[in-house]
Amino acid sequence: MKAITLYDVARLAGVSYQTVSRVINDAEHVSSRTREKVQQAMAELHYVPNRGAQQLAGKRTRTLGLITTDLALHAPSQIASAVKSRAGERGASVMISMVEQPEFCQAALQELLAQRVEGLLVNVPLDDAEAEKIRHLAAPVPVLFFDVSPSANVHRLAFDAEQGATLGAEHLLSLGHQHIALLAGPESSVSSRARLSGWQARLGQANVTPCAIAHGDWSAASGYEKGHQLLSGATLPDAILVANDQMALGVMRACSEKGIAVPGQISVVGFDDTADSAWFSPPLTTIRQAFRDAGERSVEWLLSSATNELWQTQLPVTLVARHSSARFSPQQADREALAQQLKSLAIMAEQLARQ
Repeated sequence: MKAITLYDVARLAGVSYQTVSRVINDAEHVSSRTREKVQQAMAELHYVPNRGAQQLAGKRTRTLGLITTDLALHAPSQIASAVKSRAGERGASVMISMVEQPEFCQAALQELLAQRVEGLLVNVPLDDAEAEKIRHLAAPVPVLFFDVSPSANVHRLAFDAEQGATLGAEHLLSLGHQHIALLAGPESSVSSRARLSGWQARLGQANVTPCAIAHGDWSAASGYEKGHQLLSGATLPDAILVANDQMALGVMRACSEKGIAVPGQISVVGFDDTADSAWFSPPLTTIRQAFRDAGERSVEWLLSSATNELWQTQLPVTLVARHSSARFSPQQADREALAQQLKSLAIMAEQLARQ
C-alpha cells in the first residue's frame, strides 16, 4: 500500500503542500477554515506527520528522555507513569531507556540525545563522579537525577530517606520492639544506603543494635530469600525494617512458610507505599513516598526555563500504619508460636493417618 504523503493531503484539502506543512507545524497566518480543511483531510487519509522529519527541519518537539532501572519494580514504574502522564498534559512526549546496570547509562544517554530530547531524567543509582559525567556529556540539555547523593554537583530530586528511615524505626521502638532486623536494598543505591544509615542512627539513639542486617535487590524474590535468612538465626527478630514494599512482601511470605505470625510474632515495616501495599495480608505498614508528585514535579522543572542554577530538592515522606505492625507482647508471641506448633502437629497427624 502506498504511503500517504503531505502532497496527498494537500490535494484532498485543495491547498498547497506548504499550507499543509504550516498547519502540521502549528504555524501562524493560517485561517481557521483552512486549518480545519487540512485537519479533515489528514483524518480522512489517516495521515500521521513524520516527527523525525520535523525534528530535522528544526521544529522544537518537546520530547523528554527517561533513563530508568527495571520497570518491573513498583517505584520506578510509578515514577515513569507519572512522568509520561504529566508530560502528555504539557504537550510533550517521553522516550524511555531502561538499563540493567549503571554502567549502561552513557550508552542510553547517547541514544536519547540522538533523538534530540530537550530534557533528561535519570532514575538509576549513580555515584557522584558518574552523575557529574552524565551531566557534562548531556550539556546543554538539562538532566535531573533521582538516585544520587546530595554531594553530587547535579540537579537532584529525591525523597527524604533519612526522615523515612527515622519514622519507621521510631514506629517500631514506640511499639516496644528491641530485637529489630534490617533488610536494606542494594549497596550500590544511594537511597538504599541512606535508609540503612537512617535506621542505624535512630536505633543507635535508643541504644538498640540491629540483631541482623541483610541486603536484597528490591525484588519480592530477594525479600523472600533474605527473609528466610533473617528468620533462621539463633534468635528470632520481633520486627523487621525493610527498604521497600516488594521485598517486604517476600519477607511476609517467608514468615508464613515458617509459621511465624505477622504481626503476632513479628512486625514488618516496608518503605514506598506502592499501590498494592494496602492489599497485602496483612496490609503493610510502610513509609509513603509520593511517586506521582515526584514525577510531575520533575517534568515541570525540565520544561521550565529556570534550569541554569543548581536545583536540589527533597520531598517529605509519611508513615502509613496498617496491620503488619503491632505492640510487642511476649505472651502473644508465645501463644502464636504454640498455636502454630499445634497446627503443625495436627497436619502431621493427619498425614500419618492417611498412610
